Amino acid sequence: MSAEARIDLAELRTLFLFEGLTEEQLRFVADRSSVRAYPENGVVFREGEPSDALWVLLDGTLRLIRHSEDDDVLVNETDHRGAYAGAVRAFASSAAQTYQSSLIAVRPSRFLRFPADDFAAFIQRWFPMAKHLFDGLYVGIQAAEGTVRQREHLAQLGRLSASLAHELNNPAAATVRASGQLRARVAHMRHKLGMIAEGLVEPTTLARLIAIQEAAVERASKKRDPLTPIQVTDLEDELTDHLESLGVTGAIDLAPVFVAAGLDPTWVDDVAADVGPDLESALRWLGYTLETEALMDEIEEASARISTLVESVKQYSHMDQAAHQEIDIHPGIDSTLTMLGHKLAGIEIRRDYDDALPRVPAYAAELNQVWTNLIDNAVDAMDGTGVLTVRTYRDADAVAVDVQDTGTGIPAEVRSRVFDAFVTTKAAGKGSGLGLDNAKRIIERRHRGSLTFVTGSDGTTFTARLPLTAR
Repeated sequence: MSAEARIDLAELRTLFLFEGLTEEQLRFVADRSSVRAYPENGVVFREGEPSDALWVLLDGTLRLIRHSEDDDVLVNETDHRGAYAGAVRAFASSAAQTYQSSLIAVRPSRFLRFPADDFAAFIQRWFPMAKHLFDGLYVGIQAAEGTVRQREHLAQLGRLSASLAHELNNPAAATVRASGQLRARVAHMRHKLGMIAEGLVEPTTLARLIAIQEAAVERASKKRDPLTPIQVTDLEDELTDHLESLGVTGAIDLAPVFVAAGLDPTWVDDVAADVGPDLESALRWLGYTLETEALMDEIEEASARISTLVESVKQYSHMDQAAHQEIDIHPGIDSTLTMLGHKLAGIEIRRDYDDALPRVPAYAAELNQVWTNLIDNAVDAMDGTGVLTVRTYRDADAVAVDVQDTGTGIPAEVRSRVFDAFVTTKAAGKGSGLGLDNAKRIIERRHRGSLTFVTGSDGTTFTARLPLTAR
């Protein structure tokens, strides 16, 4: 920094900040201000130092930097003459007592330094009404923006909670239903066991039934090609007719159980040949067995689904992991898709993952917020029907993630402002316009990456690039 100099009234008048001031007001500023020159990369003030002056750029280029979570975040860089920073609100009772960022001279620059106390006295003396208006406006804007952002986070949490509740409800209801049906089947099985205990079933017959039972369960457990509803109906009708031809009562109830287990008329004939006149009792016992196995399979699948959802919540929040770490980005994307499962009901999801991607240094939970916003917007753009493609790939020194929809594209009039806060193309009450603003902030400021998009009448693709090395 060079020695301080004075500023003359002629130069002061050329700064937009002091336009319209009277001669007396300009002299007040000039008498109490000084001019300071800084070399390239010179530090004008540092974040956290006492906020003791308002700084106005006379010539050169300034850069404002804020330190956040071990990162230096670029707030602004400009060569606009008259740009100001520092004790901007020194006149306010709620003004910060320290600089909230650092000011660097990018190249040799000159600044007007107006001491904070003199600036406050200047405003109080000549603009007392403006002081109160600006103070109230600033506080009001801060409160309003904070409230809106909080509501956006709560709204996102509400959407995820509703989707998760719906996803959990299905397997939970299936478990309850299957448990009730299983209780009835076990009651029937107890009755059959009572018959065996009373000696009403010959030991040789029992041995044959157990062997048939094990073979039927094994056959039912094997994977089979899925059948269409029409094919299932045709097989059930065929088996019902065959059972009735063998004199089995209640064939219409037994046939669906056997068809679901992959059993056919030939199998029934083999059982008939083996058990003889005890065919109906044998088939009913086998029916109870197969129904019990199917119900246990349903409970197991539903429980596994609940477990998967719980694990997705854990993965989504990263609540038991370090905030910043090297991560595989795919589990976070998958957990987000799981969390949004209910909303994706009518969407075809295509995952085009590069499984050879290296791990990325990232704030995993924050990235999941990005995926949530991008996927949620893509679904809304398609109005609930279409193809959602999530693609990952290596892009030079970064990992890239594409979220592509088949909607109608972003309207031309808002494309240049799509990342601005409070800009939204959704209907009133459907969005706050903060989703993409938050996503861009997380990708670019927190991860030093980039978030871009291409759009047209056939859809929109957002691309997030994440550097492979922490900066």
